[in-house]
Amino acid sequence: MKKFISLLLVTALVFAFAGCGSKDGGDGADAKSEGVMTYEEYVAAELDSEVVIETYVQAKQSWWDNQATVYSQDKDGGYFLYNMACSEEDYAKLTQGTKIKVTGYKAEWSGEVEIIDATFEIEDGNYVAKAEDVTSLLGTDELINHQNKFVAFKGMTVEAAGQDAEGNDVAFLYSWDGSGQDGDDLYFNVSLNGETYTFTVESYLCDNTTDVYNAVKSLNIGDTVDMEGFLYWYEGVNPHITSVSVK
Repeated sequence: MKKFISLLLVTALVFAFAGCGSKDGGDGADAKSEGVMTYEEYVAAELDSEVVIETYVQAKQSWWDNQATVYSQDKDGGYFLYNMACSEEDYAKLTQGTKIKVTGYKAEWSGEVEIIDATFEIEDGNYVAKAEDVTSLLGTDELINHQNKFVAFKGMTVEAAGQDAEGNDVAFLYSWDGSGQDGDDLYFNVSLNGETYTFTVESYLCDNTTDVYNAVKSLNIGDTVDMEGFLYWYEGVNPHITSVSVK
């Protein structure tokens, strides 16, 4: 996902609601309205085609210049709504679980399937997804079928993410190459069954005041961790983590 210049997005953090902890689950989502795609129909739609979905807000990443970026989900799958047209007043209404009808265009960027150029309307209904454990799917072709869902990873081991200025191995980096500073995205590596994966704390979603941001900064190489977050994709699996606990 392309980001705005950091300076421009500082104010966006003020509007992000708490998506950086555990989530309470619901027992199912509503049936689709007439003219609205099922998740299966959405998946089958061609890229660049118009899509109409009903979904439920799970977390808000940012708002800027009357555009909102939102993680959403129904009982069947997840949707990433990128730069959706949204006034600041309406953004405040998009609390966790809020049902919305979205009309936009299906797009893909570096492996991440998203909805762009979208508009929305709020509908009656509420659904908060439980984290689905996808640990066993890491390294399989099936994992991508759960893209953008709220998911859990359990029993993974923290590996070195890189080295500090003194050449010592460290458990996380500010920005993907270590060139950032406190407040930027955090990148950290975790392994399972001999395979290592890079996970991210997306600073626009969970900034440096959140529990998860500070939990990652406190990780030690070799820690065993359970995690929750959204199954984002960037040149491969790149989850946006919202909670971390050391076992």
